Amino acid sequence: METSQPRIKTTKSLLFMLLIALLTALGGEIKIIPFENVPFRFGLGSVIFFFALLVYSLPILWTGIFTALFVIIERSFLDVLLHNASFSTQVIEHLPAGLFYLTYALCFKFIQLDDLKKQPILLGLCGTAFEVISNTLEHVTTELLLATEQETFSSLLIFIIVGLLRSFFVVGVYSMITLSEQKKQLQQLMAIHSELYVETLYIQKSMNQVEQLTANSYQLYKKLMPLDSALSKEALTIAQEIHEIKKDHERIYAGLAKITDTEYKTHFYLSDLLSFIVEANENYANHLKKNISFTLICPDDFITKEHIALLAVLNNIMANAVEAIPKQGFITLSVLIQENITNFVIEDNGVGIEPTLLPIIFDVGYTSKFNEQGQASTGIGLSHTKTIIENLEGTITVASDNTTCFVINIPTINLRKGF
Repeated sequence: METSQPRIKTTKSLLFMLLIALLTALGGEIKIIPFENVPFRFGLGSVIFFFALLVYSLPILWTGIFTALFVIIERSFLDVLLHNASFSTQVIEHLPAGLFYLTYALCFKFIQLDDLKKQPILLGLCGTAFEVISNTLEHVTTELLLATEQETFSSLLIFIIVGLLRSFFVVGVYSMITLSEQKKQLQQLMAIHSELYVETLYIQKSMNQVEQLTANSYQLYKKLMPLDSALSKEALTIAQEIHEIKKDHERIYAGLAKITDTEYKTHFYLSDLLSFIVEANENYANHLKKNISFTLICPDDFITKEHIALLAVLNNIMANAVEAIPKQGFITLSVLIQENITNFVIEDNGVGIEPTLLPIIFDVGYTSKFNEQGQASTGIGLSHTKTIIENLEGTITVASDNTTCFVINIPTINLRKGF
């Protein structure tokens, strides 16, 4: 088993290198020929090759060797088939093209490509420089092998312009894909972070209850001690066991608190956070096969320091709204930012909340969600939503008539970073 894993990796790498070589060779046939009567061309091959080097972690030199061989052989066979030329003659004619990819790969071999991926402008300039070097060497070799002459300055100028266009095009596409993936990963991390944040509230509440139980058990021990030594010892044992549970809770809470207090390096604008919440609930609605129109209104913006708390609160209320809409409807999330108060309004046209339930929906233990076995939901719940808001010195109210409307008011100073 230990020896088979490296073989699998080697086989996959070889297949990827061969696939890149094949695609590069085919891409090179989509071409512009800048010089007459010379088999020198600008094609999509180098674009495909450069992009593949950025995306896949493969042996660069071997990838260049395979690509060079594929390009020479593929172009030679095409010329033999189309022009009935000699294969050996065509191999010599296309050797410079193979040299281009070998040189191009060698240039990348001597730099720290993974480090450069984090610096798009520098990466684009390196790609341009490597193209100019490789194109120049290909051009010179073509002149030597085929005894042709071209103006050096104009050729070099073309190489620089084409190199800039192709390299920065590849770097731009790669950066967009990378940013998109990083955004998804960040959203997943924030979702997990918000869930852990809520769990710390549950544990904190549980710790308070356990502490009270410990005190009650100890008081019971003191009361029973003069009356019944056996019962008093049992009460003391219970108090000690509850105390051990409390210590376990404290250890878990300390670990979770360390995670939830972690600062993200990225600054979170309120508008970006709200867009993420809307996008997540659009996906949730699609998952439930519901046709729901989402509207986000956020005319002003600021960097928030309470992105996790807001994510936990707003995502919970929005998800409840999605679940409250039977088949189709609308959900609107609007924000009014004032100097003293930031006002969040979540409105939906779902089934609504009965007037008799409005006074108790924020009470501890209240839930309207039950599974098929009749068991109550164990989600965050509106009581904990209210707790999070109150921790931010805010308030939450709800009204339900033709639509259900949650209104949250939080002091702006408690949300804004560096306010």
